[in-house]
Amino acid sequence: MRRFLRPGHDPVRERLKRDLFQFNKTVEHGFPHQPSALGYSPFLRLMAIGTRSGAIKLYGAPGVEFMGLHEENNTVMQIHFIPDQCQLVTLLDDNSLHLWSLKQHSGASELREEHRFTLKGPPGSPPSATQITAVLPHSSREVLYLGTESGNIFVVELPSFRVLEDRTITSEAVLQRVPEDYCNRRSCELVEALREHPKNPDQILIGYSRGLIVLWDLQNNKVTHHFLGSQQLENLYWQRDGSKFISCHYDGSYTQWPVSSDNRQPEPLENHVPYGPFPCKAISKIYWQTTKNGLPYIIFQGGMPRASYGDRHSISVVHGSQQTAFDFTSRVIDFFIIFSSEPTAEFDDPSAMVVLAEEELVVIDLKTAGWPAVHPPYLASLHCSAITCSHHVSNIPLKLWERIISAGSKQNIHYSNMPWPIDGGTNIAPDPPQRDLLLTGHEDGTVRFWDASGVCLHLLYKLSTVRVFLTDADPNDNMNTLGEDEWPPLRKVGTFDPYSDDPRLGIQKIYLCKYSGYLAVAGTAGQVLVMELNDEDAEHVVDHAEADLLQDQEGYRWKGHEKLKARDGPVRFEAGFQPFVLVQCQPPAVVTSLALHSEWKLVAFGTSHGFGLFDHQQKRLVFVKCTLHPSDQLALEGPLSRVKSLKKSLRQSFRRIRRSRVSSRKRRGGSGNASEVQEVNAKFDQDALQEMELAPVQRKIEARSAEDSFTGFVRTLYFADTFLRDSSRHCPSLWAGTNGGTVYAFCLRVPPAERRMDEPVRAEQAKEIQLMHRAPVVGILVLDGHSTPLPEPLEVAHDLSKSPDMQGSHQLLVVSEEQFKVFTLPKVSSKLKLKLTALEGCRVRKVTVANFGSCKTDDYSENDLAVLTNLGDIQIISLPFLKLQIRYPCIRKEDVSGIASCVFTKYGQGFYLISPSEFERFSLSTKWLVEPRCVVDVPEITSNNHMHNKSGMENAARKSRSSGDYGEDERKSGRLMEHALLNDEKVLKEIQSTLEGGR
Repeated sequence: MRRFLRPGHDPVRERLKRDLFQFNKTVEHGFPHQPSALGYSPFLRLMAIGTRSGAIKLYGAPGVEFMGLHEENNTVMQIHFIPDQCQLVTLLDDNSLHLWSLKQHSGASELREEHRFTLKGPPGSPPSATQITAVLPHSSREVLYLGTESGNIFVVELPSFRVLEDRTITSEAVLQRVPEDYCNRRSCELVEALREHPKNPDQILIGYSRGLIVLWDLQNNKVTHHFLGSQQLENLYWQRDGSKFISCHYDGSYTQWPVSSDNRQPEPLENHVPYGPFPCKAISKIYWQTTKNGLPYIIFQGGMPRASYGDRHSISVVHGSQQTAFDFTSRVIDFFIIFSSEPTAEFDDPSAMVVLAEEELVVIDLKTAGWPAVHPPYLASLHCSAITCSHHVSNIPLKLWERIISAGSKQNIHYSNMPWPIDGGTNIAPDPPQRDLLLTGHEDGTVRFWDASGVCLHLLYKLSTVRVFLTDADPNDNMNTLGEDEWPPLRKVGTFDPYSDDPRLGIQKIYLCKYSGYLAVAGTAGQVLVMELNDEDAEHVVDHAEADLLQDQEGYRWKGHEKLKARDGPVRFEAGFQPFVLVQCQPPAVVTSLALHSEWKLVAFGTSHGFGLFDHQQKRLVFVKCTLHPSDQLALEGPLSRVKSLKKSLRQSFRRIRRSRVSSRKRRGGSGNASEVQEVNAKFDQDALQEMELAPVQRKIEARSAEDSFTGFVRTLYFADTFLRDSSRHCPSLWAGTNGGTVYAFCLRVPPAERRMDEPVRAEQAKEIQLMHRAPVVGILVLDGHSTPLPEPLEVAHDLSKSPDMQGSHQLLVVSEEQFKVFTLPKVSSKLKLKLTALEGCRVRKVTVANFGSCKTDDYSENDLAVLTNLGDIQIISLPFLKLQIRYPCIRKEDVSGIASCVFTKYGQGFYLISPSEFERFSLSTKWLVEPRCVVDVPEITSNNHMHNKSGMENAARKSRSSGDYGEDERKSGRLMEHALLNDEKVLKEIQSTLEGGR
């Protein structure tokens, strides 16, 4: 019977694979790309952000996150929470309304879309008749008021979105009570703002764009007061007691209006242009907040003088004699103020201002003198300077973790100490099992250390390499320094700063040793810095060394950028990672690979010209090796002069296609260029591949020409203690893989610890392997006698790994873009190989060893290869037999930057950029899963002055709690079950305790 079984099918292994592997996209870290709308619920203490791609994200206390996506992928224009409910309404730019609810499922809350609705006018009416411009959810929680471009206000019922036509407020009905001369001069035009009276829910304030404002009586369907503004209206805001309201206008002014109990014609109390008398920009939103000391907070967006400050994005805060115009580096989308929401409170007493800018979230503490910013626990602006690389380190030792946090806390002394004010919901996710770091390198020469242990990606510490070099900008410059008499009183806030002083500062490679605290970073201009952690500020000289990678070559001339000039004298560094040695590659090309061995005190670096080894204990260059091919002229042009490279790449691609058509079976040439060039070639290569005969399972791997450019590009470096010369003695070694399919192996002689400073480290080339198909080498790995990957440096010394088996024979795994190949050591004879399957020119882009544990038992785990291809697929391949275990589609193949940014973790998770400001986190493991799990309970509603409101709130809260019992069909159709009114508080508490018990 065995011969009838499918080859390779093992039921036991299939069950084990289900226990080990599972693909999930778990959480999005960072700041939403292209935000477009902001909402806040004082009742739930949750904030909502909408984006141009139709996403909606809710945030509360750290770890409380929800995400929804509109099917239409249209821009979210407005977000409004239903008062005292776990519901919100979104308005999209296609004029559709969507009702979302937070429902409990399996003990946790989920964000679900309940209904959608598009307001339609009578047949033949223009689209502007029903184009929604303002939305007001009424405190009764039963209706929405929708202001439109036509000036009419429609009323729709909740949650059914049924239009109540008999309650429509027409512009004609409004104009009946307005003086005729005003009507002749100005029509109502569109509805700009709708605001409910804070003390009387039967009255709403309606503001029209031309300046007319009316107070409308909902019971009697009539205007009770009208306010004749002379300027184009932007927004309205009620004062807490309902005796006055504020209007803000297009000319940069705001006006305070009294609301009297009689029907006298109101006159404005005050009309003020804060930054006049010259023409000013519009004030688009305003708050008037009362305080116990009598001095109100007046907070408004815009209003700056047009001529001098028209390009500024500002929000001004005025409190008595204090006035500050907070200047943001990107456009302000919206903002809100957190203040006392208790109906019985006499004053607003604002505590914080939350500002959603286009590129970051900024929170200002209004309680502390000087109004400092609050350090956000989430929504980090990852792209404050463009991300150029990333590096993940798992399971950080507690001591190193505390030292990094300590260094970061010294950088954050200018932040406020107030607790995070948006604290709704409860995080019920288990505590992270370990401490993980995600390091991001940036274009401005900084490295940021993020706490990637849990759902919230939180900034711990920022390292800057700028001080080592002489640049145009002085690092001591203070952007916020203002003269005492400067007007307007601008103050820069936020961290987003997309402009780099010098593109050569960009960080390209990072390597952190978590056991020793050594950090190596390498940059765009061939600079390699080795650093160590210091808990105190220090001033010292950074040692310099130069590595000439072209020393044995003649006739080559570097056409790219110059190297960065290093400072000669002592440099002052703040606490944290401090550089002690700088290795400068010549030519100063981008560093393409980096490896650090903290036990041997060695750092290896590679560029498009070769690689070198540096002893950072003796501060001495050990050796350099030039890998440049005589035809590699592109490698001498540098990354900042890509135009010629691109033209040459296109020419070469067309030549390859012509060659493939002539020699149908044998196709010379492929893509042997750097990643920028490869993506240009991909389309041409696919066309040529279609003309080749493909095997049913495996794609033909063709030899590449040695004349292809960038063959000397060093893609990977790897340290290993293994058998390189003979099978009786193992020794330290360095392995390097190039873009031309060559692997170099060097034997290293590292003196013992007692003579480490007296004798030099010596290196001798022992092996050179040329892969026949010349595909770029993207990974090198040595397996010990038990076929287990060698442990990291110092991992055995810290008792965190078993000692490698040095008795059995070792194996070398070389991963190229097109195949996996195992060699025996020390003879380097081919033992096993795996070609990639026939999928449109599938190529390996990233590879790493990951440990997968079983979700059923703690006793079993295994090491496998996690592989990302240029098609965006992730494949898991077993070690050492190279069997494909499973394949998952992860990233769109068109998303080249997402694929290039992907980084795997040691335990089967990964991160990749879905936008310049967001990482998508995914998991391949059933055991290691980091995802939001939180619950939002309806808070107990405090008594209101209006009894009918209280009973309505209780009914709504009861509906929200019991909504989890509704069937799926009822949710989709939008029909909610009607229940009898529950006024008994004991019954409500019993229902709540039952639900909590179920959780």
